[in-house]
Amino acid sequence: MNPNLDRLHPYPFEKLAKLKAGISVPDHLAPISLGIGEPKHPSPGFVKQVIADNLDKLANYPTTKGTDELRCAIAGWATRRFDLAEGTLDPARHVVPVNGTREGIFSLVQSLIDSSQPATVVSPNPFYQIYEGAAFLAGANPVYLPCDASNGFIPDFDAVPDNVWADCQLLFLCSPGNPSGAVMPRETLARVIELADKHDFVIASDECYSELYPDEANPPEGLLQTCAAIGRHDFKRCIVFHSLSKRSNLPGLRSGFVAGDADVLAGYLKYRTYHGCAMPVQNQLASIAAWNDEDHVRENRAAYREKFEAVVPILREVMNVDYPDAGFYLWPETPMSDETFARELSARQNVHVLPGRYLSRTVDGHNPGENRVRMALVAPLEECVEAARRIVEFVKDFES
Repeated sequence: MNPNLDRLHPYPFEKLAKLKAGISVPDHLAPISLGIGEPKHPSPGFVKQVIADNLDKLANYPTTKGTDELRCAIAGWATRRFDLAEGTLDPARHVVPVNGTREGIFSLVQSLIDSSQPATVVSPNPFYQIYEGAAFLAGANPVYLPCDASNGFIPDFDAVPDNVWADCQLLFLCSPGNPSGAVMPRETLARVIELADKHDFVIASDECYSELYPDEANPPEGLLQTCAAIGRHDFKRCIVFHSLSKRSNLPGLRSGFVAGDADVLAGYLKYRTYHGCAMPVQNQLASIAAWNDEDHVRENRAAYREKFEAVVPILREVMNVDYPDAGFYLWPETPMSDETFARELSARQNVHVLPGRYLSRTVDGHNPGENRVRMALVAPLEECVEAARRIVEFVKDFES
């Protein structure tokens, strides 16, 4: 077996299951899950109809590169959304459809890392665990940059020593952040591009929460948008990931895309041709419909906005919690150990959250996820409000 398999950490939800082993939840309280970031809003009916109307496409092999129509729809959406100069995001050279960002992120790392040289993958901490696992299995070593309240949950890139950048082949960004929801400003993204040019590494920006934001007039900046603003129309060294899972409530469609540097994507497409992960044709047609419609996305944002406005004031009675810049997570401080909070909240109130330390690694004695929990406001409004009230009751009873 590949010895790098032994380097993989248990997934956060495996740790959570172990933490809660043996507890008994109260039977009189319905379970409410805020732990898993799986959208629960209805999937758009028009997207489901496209799939239903094209089931005959099950008889067709899909191409790895996807159809011209899908790549054009993606390029058009990204150009409109991120204010790119018309024609600079070439559907044939700058876009590759993928089966969701998890698959896309993992395969990009495998195609990009040269393990015959010293190789590090630099990542925010906390982080999406695929960043780390993909690095391990590609033969690279992860380096973790702390994201905590002291730096606004955004890494201090200028504090990273040159010897770390010297071996860096890939830097992961996550903006809006998982779990903090922090959005990187243009100045930070431009600085990261400068560092990539100086030290010769690729930037991979995970932007799968970019379409969930509170202010319709102020969408989060994207890496390609920063490229356009500074005149970097070839997107050199810059790669972004986007998905329909959160934007369109279509996690089961497994549809997203990778876009950016054409030279990187040429090698990536070659890898994927052997990897065998082409998107089914009926899913491609459904994806075109989703990328071409914004009405359902605005409705989705409004639903999350309503939940945040209802839940945060309730939780503030007992917790230090802020509204996120974007995304659908809350990242509150806990008045006790995050593991104790998660275990006892399940046992006493049948409300389920994820300990923050399970999303982070301890570096130099510091784990930026300790004494925080991730709450995904994916359940219906009434359940989110009920969960918040139970959390308040739990904290008051625990402290009394």
